[in-house]
Amino acid sequence: MSDRPTAAQLVAAARDFLERELLPTLEDERLRFRTRVAANALAIACRELDAPAGELEDEELSELARRIRAGDAPPGTLELLERHIAAKLAIVSPRYLERYRS
Repeated sequence: MSDRPTAAQLVAAARDFLERELLPTLEDERLRFRTRVAANALAIACRELDAPAGELEDEELSELARRIRAGDAPPGTLELLERHIAAKLAIVSPRYLERYRS
């Protein structure tokens, strides 16, 4: 049995409503801005729900930071951190990630 709609689909539907139906009817600039902010937050949430598991868990990041500060960075640290940051940017700012990779 499939659970429909999924959480990502619900978030996407709410964003679609804000952008396509509500936003065009708003004349107050403050409400238009706040609606765009809400739609953007829903877009981020949707990408996060669809994203694969991250490269590093919080504990692993803490341990890696400790090792870097101690001057004991393991081989491949830079590449690992680049992948980790790229995965985060793909969620919060995919356009920035595209510019960064260009």
